[in-house]
Amino acid sequence: MQQPSTLSGLILQLCEVGEMSVKGGLVLASGGNLSARLPGSEVFAVTGSGTWLDRLTPDDFAIMNLEGALLSGPAPSSEWKLHQRTYQVRPDVNSVIHLHPQHAVLLDALGHKIRLITLDHAYYVKSVGSVPYYPNGSDELADLSAEQCLEHNCLILSNHGCSAIGPDISMAYRRALNLEEASIATFRALCLGDAATTFPPESFADLHHS
Repeated sequence: MQQPSTLSGLILQLCEVGEMSVKGGLVLASGGNLSARLPGSEVFAVTGSGTWLDRLTPDDFAIMNLEGALLSGPAPSSEWKLHQRTYQVRPDVNSVIHLHPQHAVLLDALGHKIRLITLDHAYYVKSVGSVPYYPNGSDELADLSAEQCLEHNCLILSNHGCSAIGPDISMAYRRALNLEEASIATFRALCLGDAATTFPPESFADLHHS
């Protein structure tokens, strides 16, 4: 995906990601929410309340600022604070992808750490944060997620979903995909009786210093 240079272009790209997310089984019906902003901007677009991610149109996006004011469009997703507060603490982040991937959420709920096993897992996900369960749309969920985003680019929101962030929509979505793939690989390894295999630690260190 090429990085759009306008807010309307970002919205069209989010529509595409929403459709791919549903087709890929990362979210169902009106679950999940997506947002993006132009680099350095105080304004972001976020999916509206109750929207289905595989049916998004430009009219389904709320335009908000980092103070939490609705500038135009429909009522935002109940999770708009999750996006807003992430942008506030991470000026380098320009997209937040919040989905409900089944394997990632299941492993976290059962107390299993998601293991990074392949090169792509190590490179794109790097590390996985976790936030205890709080009601969707709550200040606690938004604030703790933002705090975790200071250290991690992928978070599990316990018994709920995940949040993947990036400098653009493409990277945020790529991280969400790799997080769920790492979760599936971990699940399969556990089914085979393996509870230890990961990407080689020495190679992981070299990877992130190159």
